[in-house]
Formats: sequence, structure tokens, C-alpha cells
Amino acid sequence: MSENTANDNDQKKDDSLTLSAEEPIQTQHEIALNGDRLRYTATTGMMPLKNDQDEIQANIFFMAYTLDDVDDTSQRPVMFVFNGGPGSSSVWLHMGAFGPKRVKMEDEGWMPRPPFRLVDNDQTWLDKTDLVFIDPVGTGFSRAKDEETAKQYWSLKGDIESVGEFIRLYLTRYHRWTSPLLLAGESYGTTRAAGIAGHLINQGIAFNGVVLVSTVLSFQTLLFERGNDLPAYVYLPTYTATAWYHKQLQPALQEKPLREVLDEVEAWTEDTYAVALAKGDRLSDDDRQNVIEQLAYYTGLETRYIDGTNLRVDIMRFCKELLRDQKRAVGRLDSRYTGMNALSVTEYFEFDPSMTAIVPPYTATFNDYVRRELGYETDHKYEILSYAVNGGWEYDRGKYPDTSEALRAALTKNPYMQVFAALGYYDLATPYFATHYTFNHMDLNPELRDNIHTADYEAGHMLYLDLTSLAKLKADFLDFLPHALGE
Repeated sequence: MSENTANDNDQKKDDSLTLSAEEPIQTQHEIALNGDRLRYTATTGMMPLKNDQDEIQANIFFMAYTLDDVDDTSQRPVMFVFNGGPGSSSVWLHMGAFGPKRVKMEDEGWMPRPPFRLVDNDQTWLDKTDLVFIDPVGTGFSRAKDEETAKQYWSLKGDIESVGEFIRLYLTRYHRWTSPLLLAGESYGTTRAAGIAGHLINQGIAFNGVVLVSTVLSFQTLLFERGNDLPAYVYLPTYTATAWYHKQLQPALQEKPLREVLDEVEAWTEDTYAVALAKGDRLSDDDRQNVIEQLAYYTGLETRYIDGTNLRVDIMRFCKELLRDQKRAVGRLDSRYTGMNALSVTEYFEFDPSMTAIVPPYTATFNDYVRRELGYETDHKYEILSYAVNGGWEYDRGKYPDTSEALRAALTKNPYMQVFAALGYYDLATPYFATHYTFNHMDLNPELRDNIHTADYEAGHMLYLDLTSLAKLKADFLDFLPHALGE
């Protein structure tokens, strides 16, 4: 049985269960942080989503951490957090970056030897904001009442509306309507976050700050298809960073600091490469040859290979080609990772080494933690990554879904809102240069451009897996938070 089929069957099996309201479980905890003891309450359970007849259509699983002994919650921020996929649970940001516990990986983010362990997270954001981790319908333990109902949540619009409804319900049930409100998403979760900011401002819910980790707002920047040259353009600096990391560049580049190299390739990409792509077949033979040689120089690939790609190197081909002679492929989520290939002659890698390194540690530790420490007992499978959700997703806004307009609208309607984007140099899933391109093409009023803050990291898609980047992410958030709170 294939992995996808197995997950599909799990989804159908769970969908056959009768959904009911249940009381959340609360447990008390504490953590040592910066010489202090933080005492907090963990609330774990389901939030029911109902139709107009007051019938439960789906349950959304959540885990909330709130600091104890807070006299006035109107002064205490609350952050709603989710990951992406579509089809991903919130486990990655929960137990990799923001929560009070994190999965112990190797310092660079590599997979450790099993068995796997949790440790206290000395970079948790709980000292500055309460945290509510949300698993959208079909992920984690969250389920719709049946397979047909699930489909209404597995779309760009349905997902934004359902997670937005969860936020409204949480603010109501836990009396947080007047708290400073923060939103955070990773990967497709940034697509969702931008959409929710635009959706909820029209419902009277205004966010102080939105945190975007490994951002994609416009899918035109990611989809390599004939007639869409944008991905070839925005991926190039990440190809260069990857080749630099694996020491595949010429000495003139290899011996320079990475940021200096990227400044050079970004300028060439905007001034020369973009023009060459725009000319298409009108590009002269001499100009074409110059572009081929420069692309080879910046990617570490052979000129013959560049020529064969028609100057447009697909991401999956790059992952396999860069280290082909070593029978290795680089990771898509994090191109610092490498995986062994049985054959060096195939066009694409057999698996993403940066994905296979993280799924086992996070799966094992979460399943133990949610039951042993949070007290949530169930035999149901926690869908870390649901292929049923991912395969059944409807983007419902044309070929290239885009929520950058929703973010622009939210900023325009709420000019106090601040946005922080954390971008990894080695992220081949949502390349950092694509995010800068998107921000630069939002038609945002000049008075609001300073509302967008960005920071770069020498890490991949889950940039917090690297301990140096994890600490930098917390420090950058601490710099951002006063802007969001107007301090």
C-alpha cells in the first residue's frame, strides 16, 4: 500500500466517527528562561465548527499556552500559529521554534540518532506572548464529520474562513477580544496568514502583527511552467547560495562571504537575466551564450546542462544535478541537506533528504508529549502531514493563487499592522528572493512600506532547526514586537 493510500484510508476512517463537543484539558507547567521561572497553563482540545443549525461540522484541534499570574490579559499579546502544506499540522513551529518544548536535533538541524527527545526551548516566545497552535481541518487530530464535508475546508477560501472562525471563537471563549493580536504562519501558512489578515479585518478583527516564516504569497513565483519565467528568475539566488554551501562555485565566488555573493547575483538577475528571459527567442546568439556562461558561473552547473534547460533550471532538476557526480541530491526544504541516490542518471531525487530527516523525530516526540505531558489521550492518528488534504486541495483562485492582495488590503485598512518575514537562504521550497519580489509588487502605498520587516537566515525552510538561526529568529522577533505593539 502506498503512503498516500494509507493516509487516505486513515482520513476516511476518522471521518466516519461522530463528532461531539468536549471539554479541553488543562495542565500546569513551568520552564526556566533567562534566570526566571515561567509558569504557564497548557489548554489542549477541540474547537467545534458549527453550521447555521448548530450542528458540528468539524473539530479543530488546538494547543494553547498562556502565562499564569497575568493580572490584565488586555495587555498580554496572544499569537495564533499554524504551519502550511496544505495538509501540515502545526507541529513544526510548535515544537521547533515557538513553544516551550522543542525537538532536540543536531545543532545544524540534522536528524539525531533515535530514540528522539524533547528539551526545554530556551528560545520560546511564551515570555512575550501567549501561543495558540492550530491544526486546520484534516491535519493533526482535526477532522470534519465526513469526507464530503471535509472538502469545504480543503480550499483556499474554505481554509481561510474556517481558521478565521476558530480565531473568532477562541477570542470569545477565552475572553481575549481586547488583547494585542498576533498571527504567525510558515510556508503555505503564510499564504493562509495573509488571507486571514485580509478576511478578519472585514469581520472587525485587526491584528497588531503578522509573522511570516518561509513565505509564499504568490504561487506564480513557485510554479515552473511553460510561459511562466518568474520562478527561473527568483530561484537563481538560492541556487547560488546552495552551490556556495556545497563548494561548487568557482574560487572567485567561493572565497567571498555568502551575502556578498548574493548581492552580486541578485543585481545580475534583475539587470541582465530578467531581460534575457523577457526576450525569449529574440535573444541573440551572443547574448544567449553570455547568459549560459554566467548562469553556470552562479549555479555550479555545466554550460551544456544550462543550454539544455533553455536558460531555465527547474528546482527539482537542480536538486539532482548539482551533486550528481557524487551520487547525492540536495534537499528542497533545506538545500544544505544531502541524500544518497541509488542511481545518478535519473532526473529527480528519490526523496527529499531535508524532509526525511525531520519527520521521524517530530512524529515520535509529539505523540509522546501530547499524551504524557498534555494529558490528551486518543487512539486517533495525529496527521503530521496529511496527503489526503494536500491531494484534495482546491486553490479556487485560478492557476496561480495569490494572497498578497489580501495582505495589502489588511495593511491599508489597518495601517498599524506590522509584518515580519523570516527568510532562509537555503530554502528551495519558498525562495527568499521570491518573497522580496512579491513584496516589491504589492502596489503598497509608500507610507506603509516600512510596515514590512524582513530578516535573512543561513538556513533552510524550517530555518529554526539550525540553533544559530533559532536564536536569531527570537532576537529578530524581539526587535519586531515593539513595532507591532506601538511601543
